[in-house]
Amino acid sequence: MKWHGVMPAMTTCFDERLKVDHAFMTRHAQWMLENGCTGIISLGSLGEAATLRFEEKTAILKNMAAATAGRAPVVAAISALSTDEAVELAKTAADAGCEGLMVLPPYVYKGDWREMKAHVTAVFAATPLSCMLYNNPVAYGTDFLPEQIAELAAEYGNFAAVKESSTDVRRVTAIRALLDNRLQLFVGVDDAIVEGIAAGARGWVAGLVNAFPRESVALFEHAAAGRDREAFELYRWFLPLLRMDTVPKFIQMIKQVQQEAGIGNARVRLPRLEVTGAELAAVREAVAQALKTQPAVRSLAFATA
Repeated sequence: MKWHGVMPAMTTCFDERLKVDHAFMTRHAQWMLENGCTGIISLGSLGEAATLRFEEKTAILKNMAAATAGRAPVVAAISALSTDEAVELAKTAADAGCEGLMVLPPYVYKGDWREMKAHVTAVFAATPLSCMLYNNPVAYGTDFLPEQIAELAAEYGNFAAVKESSTDVRRVTAIRALLDNRLQLFVGVDDAIVEGIAAGARGWVAGLVNAFPRESVALFEHAAAGRDREAFELYRWFLPLLRMDTVPKFIQMIKQVQQEAGIGNARVRLPRLEVTGAELAAVREAVAQALKTQPAVRSLAFATA
């Protein structure tokens, strides 16, 4: 498992009956890989995992493994209410053909370090798969501190990467100061990608990549190569969209961006509802402006069927 580059936190597409649209998801994953993405992350927050039944999660992972056909890794986000369910999902992901796991703290319960360590290490130990720890204290209320991350890295050899979504790029340098290159660090919030790479991140778990993959890859590559002028120009164009990744309705907004760009639909499962009114108008205006001023680098055409 190679943790590097731009890995989409892939949205879960639903049909008119709000059933998982596996055919579309196959085309979507393949299209993002054709545009330069280095892997696919399924069942994350953006993938509406909390609304998916266990059998739906299993079917998605099997479909993604078949869709990528070994050309890039499939990473399963492991999130659950209980540790037992998280361990079961990790084992299922391994059986389905995934090459890595992105391990989240448990839903709902915000435990202390002793409890959170017990939870995530149970998942680490469940399979030999390479694991990424997902740190998002803003969304989940659980904050894995750099010293705690170092403790995990010393004890588990298959703990290989961190998705850092605290929104504080100083966390990237703090982890590197303790561990050097022992872990691969990924930026987990879209509108901090250039800053995160400057601090030492080597990858990006991205959201707006679902609609603009080649543009996302180009931004990452410019920043990683130190091409500051090119990176800033592309970043300035992209920021109104990237900022949608950091608001409570990020799922609805990113799916709406996809629909406006002709990449799928805006359907979400309850309790979420599609954006309306001023929120919908703002998304449409941002996408229209982005398409009007699109840079020379742009994604390949998407096959609708």
